[in-house]
Amino acid sequence: MQVDQIDHVHIEVTDRDVAAGWYGRVLGLVRHEPYASWAEDPMGPMILATASGIPTLSLFAREARTPSRDSTIAFRVSGAAFLDFLRELDDLALQHVSGKALTREDVVDHDLSWSIYFKDPDQNRLEVTTYDYGIVAGAI
Repeated sequence: MQVDQIDHVHIEVTDRDVAAGWYGRVLGLVRHEPYASWAEDPMGPMILATASGIPTLSLFAREARTPSRDSTIAFRVSGAAFLDFLRELDDLALQHVSGKALTREDVVDHDLSWSIYFKDPDQNRLEVTTYDYGIVAGAI
């Protein structure tokens, strides 16, 4: 067997509708209509996808609790999209993984890529990353 790609990631949220709205506002993810019927089951997943229809996240409603592991979901973007994201940080009012407000100073230079790490409202750890190193290096 050979894997083609990661299809989607399961995450736990306290309210699927609220989380879907947040992921739409912050990352531009939308509800994936071909599988919308799965969300009719309160224990089923609400599938979110990219604007081009690629499934990315399955939101499962669960009781709020502190995550028991250090797992991070990374979203790859172009260099231009990464810079756009940085310009929107003040309006997005995101939380860094440390708990403080996320700012441009939190961008991490990995020498071959750039990343910024933050949490969703349910404390799931997220990363936006780009491999368009030169584009970002020339703008930061």
